[in-house]
Amino acid sequence: MLYSILLTLLVIDSIVLLAAILLQAAQGGGLAATFGGVSSSADTLFGSRQTGTLLTKASWWGGGLFLALAFMLSLASSRSSAPKSVLDNLQAPAPASSTTPAPASGGQAVPLQTAPTSTQPAAPATKTPPTDSKKP
Repeated sequence: MLYSILLTLLVIDSIVLLAAILLQAAQGGGLAATFGGVSSSADTLFGSRQTGTLLTKASWWGGGLFLALAFMLSLASSRSSAPKSVLDNLQAPAPASSTTPAPASGGQAVPLQTAPTSTQPAAPATKTPPTDSKKP
């Protein structure tokens, strides 16, 4: 909530700061001269000397506010979530199952049943020769 409010204020401040800087008359006239020559609309409203002072103050205040908001945003973003390692998400392997039988309720061990083994050797696998399907 606070992060989104600060971010919105930062965007608004950056737009105001951009306008204040671009409207200032530089040695060559700047963007202010493009929108009406030497006497732009801001000059006729406030006068040429007061326009420069107003835009200069707006630039300084906008720049200071931009730095303060950016600093507060960096603090808010670093405190919201700490970086996590991928290795933290790995789960420990399950313990191997014990082959020792659990004692019965009488205290005697119950033998494990194993699959019967065959004493006859396995039949050898027969190999069939590969057939060549390209022969006519």
